[in-house]
Amino acid sequence: MGLKDGDFVLVEYTARVKETGNVFDTTNEEIAKKEGIYDSNKVYGPILVVIGRGWVIKGLEEALKEMNVGEEKEVEIPPEKAFGQRDPSKVKVFSMREFKRRGIDVKVGDVLDFGGTTGIVKSITGGRVVIDFNHPLAGKTLVYKVKILKKLEDITEKAKALVARHLSIKIDEAQVEYKPEEKTLVINIPTRIMTRKNIQYAKIALVGDIYDLLKDYVRKVVIQEVFERKTEEKKEETREEGKEEKETV
Repeated sequence: MGLKDGDFVLVEYTARVKETGNVFDTTNEEIAKKEGIYDSNKVYGPILVVIGRGWVIKGLEEALKEMNVGEEKEVEIPPEKAFGQRDPSKVKVFSMREFKRRGIDVKVGDVLDFGGTTGIVKSITGGRVVIDFNHPLAGKTLVYKVKILKKLEDITEKAKALVARHLSIKIDEAQVEYKPEEKTLVINIPTRIMTRKNIQYAKIALVGDIYDLLKDYVRKVVIQEVFERKTEEKKEETREEGKEEKETV
């Protein structure tokens, strides 16, 4: 049956470099730990893919379109449908003097940001710093083991998946209420992420995707920051602790 542009699906995958077999990305936390690529800042678990949006590399999206819900497949993706071929012109040479003048201490392997473009320091010799601005996986053939877990049909499910994607939380943490008669979506922001850096930009991007992808169903988005009062709980704990101390004496 396959999928079409605009379909919402939850997928899980593990990706490796064909030539080396090294795993470089996965949605599975245990595999990430086993392969030595675990990132404590990353949210593991199924991810949302909206077909046709380019949220995953071209070769993987093409493979997903040909798959059915519940199907698992291993897909080999050539460089031109992944991160492109290596471009020698993207390897630049800089003077070490320039970095020292700016107070930047560089060493081989460092990832540097040049106005939004990142490069990896490949070598430092004779006062020259060679930086490669190619994507680290450029020129590599990739192998994805991917499975489509579910196709989302319900508006609330779709909204929760979008919230999880933009706020970097698990889908079951997303608190969403859809009011169809008002075409209104109410989203509660978890307390623990309210002070996260760039949270305002994340909310703006989230609302943009909701209005774009759910435009026939949502006319209004309400984002609430909910603070739960815990004063009474603390008072109760204090009373219990005092009671225990008296009994001990």
